Parts: sequence; structure tokens; C-alpha cells
Amino acid sequence: MTASPIPLRPEAEGPALTTLQPPAWKKPKGYANGMAGRGTVVMTGGLIGWDENEVLAEGFLPQVEQTLRNILAVLAEAGGGPEHIARLTWYVRSVDTYRASLAELGPVYRRVMGRHFPAMALVGVVDLVEPGALVEIEATAIVPNAA
Repeated sequence: MTASPIPLRPEAEGPALTTLQPPAWKKPKGYANGMAGRGTVVMTGGLIGWDENEVLAEGFLPQVEQTLRNILAVLAEAGGGPEHIARLTWYVRSVDTYRASLAELGPVYRRVMGRHFPAMALVGVVDLVEPGALVEIEATAIVPNAA
């Protein structure tokens, strides 16, 4: 059996990405189960919470905020913004720290990303390559092609 193509909205009629949500599933909070889109695919490497001079922010939440800003800086090079991010994969050194920070994390996330919630995964890891890094995030975005 061949899967039918996913109906995507033309760029003039709506956003470049479509959230994929099976109707019987409970709607997730703060992320999407899936995203679909058409355009130029942009993938970042694993980015961390340091600035352009490679000075690492102090603490989990400041590192998350700077990491998200770094993702947007790379994405801007392709003409994209937060609304074009289809997927984020987070690697954290402590899932417990992530969980304990959820109340403060929401406002930090929205300050940088707005109310765009792509498909996300969070993975607890033993360590990250850069000493002192507490979080590393990879992004996949789909930037609409110019008409």
C-alpha cells in the first residue's frame, strides 16, 4: 500500500510547516509529535550555550537560552526563523536538572522561540564534548523556497 502525500498548505495560505497530530492522541504541551513541510532543509550541528567568543553562559537556563539564540543565528544565515524549525534534539547532562527547571524553562524558551513548538526529543547523556556545557541542541528546519 502506498502512503498518500501529506497535504501541505501553500506558502501564501499558511505557515511553511504543518503540525502532524493523530486525532485520537492527546495534544502534547510544549512540543509537537511531528512536523511536515516543503522548502530548503537546514540542519545545525549540536550547538551549546556559548557566545560568539566561545564564552560559556553560567548555569542550565542561561545555557539553554544562549543555545537557542545560537540556533536562530545559524538559521538566519539560510533566511529562516524560529517558525521554520521542524525538530529539536536536546542532549542534557542531567535530566533531573531539566525536570527541576521546567517552570522557568517555558518563559526562557518562549522569549527566544515564541510560541512555536516543533517536534522535540530530550536525551540524557553522561557528558558533552565541551567542558562545562550542560546542554547541546541540534535543530532541523525547513525554510520555504522563495516564490
